Amino acid sequence: MKNVHEIEIKIEGEKWSKCLDDAFKMKNKDLKIDGFRKGTAPKDVYIKKMGINSLYDEAINEAMNIAYEQIIKEQKLVPFTTPSVDVIGISDGSVIFKFTIITKPDVKVTNYKKLGVKKETVKVTKDEINSEIENLRTNLAEVVLKEKGKVENGDTVVIDFDGLVDGKPLDGGKGENYPLEIGSHTFIPGFEEGLIGHKQDEEVTLNLTFPNEYVENLKNKPVTFKVKIHEIKTKKLPEINEEFYEDLGLENIKTKEEFEKEVEKTIKERKEAANEDKFIDDILNKAVENVEVEINKEIIEDEVHHMIEDYERRLASQGLKIDDYYRITGTTHEDLHKQLEPEATKRLKERFLLEYIADEEKIDFTDKEVDKKATELAENYGIKKEELINAYGSLDIVKYDMKMHRALEILKENN
Repeated sequence: MKNVHEIEIKIEGEKWSKCLDDAFKMKNKDLKIDGFRKGTAPKDVYIKKMGINSLYDEAINEAMNIAYEQIIKEQKLVPFTTPSVDVIGISDGSVIFKFTIITKPDVKVTNYKKLGVKKETVKVTKDEINSEIENLRTNLAEVVLKEKGKVENGDTVVIDFDGLVDGKPLDGGKGENYPLEIGSHTFIPGFEEGLIGHKQDEEVTLNLTFPNEYVENLKNKPVTFKVKIHEIKTKKLPEINEEFYEDLGLENIKTKEEFEKEVEKTIKERKEAANEDKFIDDILNKAVENVEVEINKEIIEDEVHHMIEDYERRLASQGLKIDDYYRITGTTHEDLHKQLEPEATKRLKERFLLEYIADEEKIDFTDKEVDKKATELAENYGIKKEELINAYGSLDIVKYDMKMHRALEILKENN
């Protein structure tokens, strides 16, 4: 591929000698050789005892950096992924490296204007308003003991249960004073439904079958649960009045009509945000169809690794590790890598598309504009601007994000 550059470079003479000298100083400082204090043996004595080969690992690392900087400067290359490097020759007089550097692939966009993608019109129905109001009432409902009456859908029952499979206790299938909301689908199908219509203090026997989508040793097997209902609790919904509005933080709302308008506004804003996200996805998907690019497998792998690292950070915020994910889902790192490749490819094409638009439209920002944006972002995150720049890596990344955002706006405006 045109964007794969294989370059050989030799580091020799004074440059290589200095790398060997620096390696010697590092190795020798903690070494004790007979007849010399620790770290004071001359280089020729050290080499005679340890061999010059012992310096190569440290010297190669230093020489590699020198070689890489020289290539980038002379060849004027901008690596798109971390370069690979091999040592193809080494002696006390020189070292020869072979770098494989992958730059950004050639990108052609045949069209990004007038793509015919339409944004849907947002409407809020009376049923949606009523449903939202009922959800708000449910969230603020008071749970009260139902001393009379039977279990209904939505009630919470406090139960003892004991499961038996093949006449033997089910591992993990026993509980006492367990609060279960009917309709939550916490238990296997039929369990919660089997308690509906029963009363407090009743003992119920449920003969059920584990579903096909269950753990291997239990799927499709019969199971018997003996259940004792201790308590039935139900939700007492609040009245729709000024006290209810205040509990929702709507102190300025006084009437039901005003409340319904406020609910309608909230639903509309939520639907408009979701609609905007969908419009962006739709227009990017359409525009990406016009992107012609051959993406190296190394570039895709690099993007997948970034996605997995991001996923690991999100799991860590929930107190989980990636190994927990593999165990729960029964997958491996290789499975996840393969699964993410299509999304990684799509992301890369979207990135190439927006970069192409930024170049075509000559999008740029002054240092003052970038600094102002960094200040705004820092204030939004509640951190200092210096902390934001450290997190981003540099102001150049802030500028890049600004250019990509503006390119996306142009894509939307020209559709």
